[in-house]
Amino acid sequence: MSLTNANPPNVSGSESGECSRAGTVGGQASAARRHANSDCGKVSMRKGDDIAERLLDFAAGVVNLLPALSNRPGAANVVKQLERCGPAGGANYEEARGAESRADFVHKVRIALKEVREARYWLRLIVRARLLEPSTAIADLIDEAGELVAILTASSVTAKRRA
Repeated sequence: MSLTNANPPNVSGSESGECSRAGTVGGQASAARRHANSDCGKVSMRKGDDIAERLLDFAAGVVNLLPALSNRPGAANVVKQLERCGPAGGANYEEARGAESRADFVHKVRIALKEVREARYWLRLIVRARLLEPSTAIADLIDEAGELVAILTASSVTAKRRA
């Protein structure tokens, strides 16, 4: 089916079982998923997907920073620590999203929070110890870690209050 069709099929009366895909023109697939209609069989965004994506981007940023540190004197321990805690926040948040109870969710979100907070510490140490030249990439990672700490803190407080 062409996405430029002047008369896209109607979701509610389509005999062919197709749905309107008006939101997918021009590579806007992620926007279409956010506004997906479950009747169409499209993938819809789950609660917390935006945080999960930010944590994934943060983890990727940390992992991409590691090769620059590999050969720096005194950085071996920092690299090992960031290898562990950088991606761990996102992994633990994904575990929280599949929690078996609200208490389990709160516990796992708090673990994710601790990992992101630790990663922020190591990133700040890189700057303070001048293991790498200051850059916007490192500053952006530190800022994002701070925002993620605030989001995860609020999430755990809210979930605990509702428990």
